[in-house]
Amino acid sequence: MVPPDRNQLSLCDKCAMAEIVVDASALAALIFREPEGETVLQRCQGESLFAPQLLDYEMANICVIKQRRDRSRAALLARQFLAYMNLDLELEPVDIQAVQALANQLGLTAYDAAYLWLARDRGRALITLDKTLARAYSTS
Repeated sequence: MVPPDRNQLSLCDKCAMAEIVVDASALAALIFREPEGETVLQRCQGESLFAPQLLDYEMANICVIKQRRDRSRAALLARQFLAYMNLDLELEPVDIQAVQALANQLGLTAYDAAYLWLARDRGRALITLDKTLARAYSTS
């Protein structure tokens, strides 16, 4: 599976596209060609993708960790990270006080709460592979 480029995620300009919040676990599976990546691609292909502004840092950190664990794949992982940078994805600010309160209320990390808050606040679906975050989203 090849990570999609900017054009592959915008299949039809005239189609009504769903607005979806996508988290780092889902995008990492897609970009770094993990087994769940194909499912993520099917769910978000042709949709408008959104994430909190922290996503760039999370994706960079995932790449760094993968590179440290497998130095033989460092160059490949760097190229895959560049594919992430070309995605048609809108990063949005979040209300950090609301995120902190939501994290405390639901026992989430502030990072996960940022994705959940954005999905709730904007009335968008959430794509995640994180079971704790998925459970919090499904009960909200």
